[in-house]
Amino acid sequence: MPHPRPLPVPGPVRAASLVLAVAGAALALAGCTGTGRPENAGPTKVASSPARLWPDRPPAPQPPTDKSGQDGPSPVPGLHREGSGNIRKLDVLSVVRAQNTADRRADEPAFSRATERKIDACTTAGVHCPVRAPEYQDLTHDGKPELIVGIEGTGHTLAIWAYTLRDGVVNRILDTAGTPLSVEVADGEVLMREPTGSPGYEMRTVYAWDARRRTMEIRAVEFDHAVSSPSPERTR
Repeated sequence: MPHPRPLPVPGPVRAASLVLAVAGAALALAGCTGTGRPENAGPTKVASSPARLWPDRPPAPQPPTDKSGQDGPSPVPGLHREGSGNIRKLDVLSVVRAQNTADRRADEPAFSRATERKIDACTTAGVHCPVRAPEYQDLTHDGKPELIVGIEGTGHTLAIWAYTLRDGVVNRILDTAGTPLSVEVADGEVLMREPTGSPGYEMRTVYAWDARRRTMEIRAVEFDHAVSSPSPERTR
């Protein structure tokens, strides 16, 4: 015996159901008061486009493109190939002296002659030498450490150089300097905090590995709240 077909819903009932469904959705979107009455959420703020000041002023020209052709790490001349592949076996003073010689020959010395003489007189990196004790951190994300060197200059400046080994050849992948309050490495990124002229704020520069250029590049420069030293608000 065939089952009876369901009776069709009359048109007015369907229309009433649709009205109730739409009304319920409107209540959900508008919100309700404590008495169950719909509440107006207020006018929606209209987004405005930026107002450009002095649009007739010609923009500054783009800086000239670097024509040096260097797009990768910089091999340090005058150093023997480290066949073991272990960067910890490098003598940090030999690396720094070879780098100083190469930079001066390229007419790009990083330090004064007086600082270079102090470096040449060092017997070991450490407290009584401008070259700080070497640090080793993985900056290229290949599971192997890189050599990070800090060299004290004049006026609280600190040069930060980083080196990696490529087929035994020592290559510099970071060359920067500043007057840092602190230098850190986090997730392979080098973070340098420097003082500013605004109390309670510091300049935070982040250097990260660029796999295409195979060097450490600036990823961010930020004006950040001070964390290296207490701000005036914290000392009250």
